[in-house]
Amino acid sequence: MWRCTGPRWSGGGPEPEGRFGQRLGWYCAERGEERTSVLPAGKTLAFAAQGERRCLGVRRAGRWIVCPYDAVLDGASAKDQCARCAQLDRSRSVAADTMADDPRPYGVYLAYFGPGLLKVGITAAERGAARLVEQGAVAYAWLGRGPLMAARRAEAVLGSALAVPDRCTKSAKRAARGALPPVADRVAELARLHGRAREPELWPETLEPVEFACTDHTELFGLDRIPGDVAELGGMTAGADVVGEVLAGVGSDVYLRLAGEWGKGQEHGEGQGVGGVVAVMDARVLSGWVLGAAGGRVTTVPVRVRAAATGMGEREGGGQEGLF
Repeated sequence: MWRCTGPRWSGGGPEPEGRFGQRLGWYCAERGEERTSVLPAGKTLAFAAQGERRCLGVRRAGRWIVCPYDAVLDGASAKDQCARCAQLDRSRSVAADTMADDPRPYGVYLAYFGPGLLKVGITAAERGAARLVEQGAVAYAWLGRGPLMAARRAEAVLGSALAVPDRCTKSAKRAARGALPPVADRVAELARLHGRAREPELWPETLEPVEFACTDHTELFGLDRIPGDVAELGGMTAGADVVGEVLAGVGSDVYLRLAGEWGKGQEHGEGQGVGGVVAVMDARVLSGWVLGAAGGRVTTVPVRVRAAATGMGEREGGGQEGLF
């Protein structure tokens, strides 16, 4: 039985060598095997959740440790672990500051999600840009590199000095994607903050500086294909269908043009909507489900109008052949 392990960004497959591509991961506990399936623009998805959503367990040293409690999870949540597995996972976590002895070098970065919506963060240098892609950064620039604790101190000092947080909410990121300024403006905003960070009175001596260079993800994510007015798909329930064509993928979000009618039982009114509506789905809600073929030709997962929002919060962070 293959369970979805959620969104992944990795190289290989049909993408050019070294380029990231959005995928879904899958794990079969009975076989102890993993695989992935690509989510390129233009791909048609037609799947339904089956049975109960189960905790995926903990991933350590490149393999899955199956949840010993076989815990059932809330279908609407992006969390793919039960409380006890999540606690075990965070016992060796950079995000939870429980890996102070990590000998790997770390990079400190500035990530841009929209005008005035930036964050400062750290990631293991060996991961390169993977962390920035996974969290859906529209653009980013490296600030410096150093040991873990030096990078963590720099993150705190620079974040405070520049008035830049270390996290941004998913709702704020989604809202910003609908009205992004030209690439040149994004680069200029990153360059301004990068320059301020390098001022002698702010720069931590323990961090090796990196010259300014901006990487923009417009093409990689397909940002130009995302319209300003986007609906949102709600959580999965057993038997719920999702049917649509992939338009773009940003971080854990997948943008779909829904097929046929939609809106039966949706939050904002009864009745049927029109075909061709674009909706965004947080693919993390698929984690832990067994996904089979859709029972119909329309999406029956709740569809709701996105309310514009801003704010801070969100932690760092996780097929059936013929369906994907």
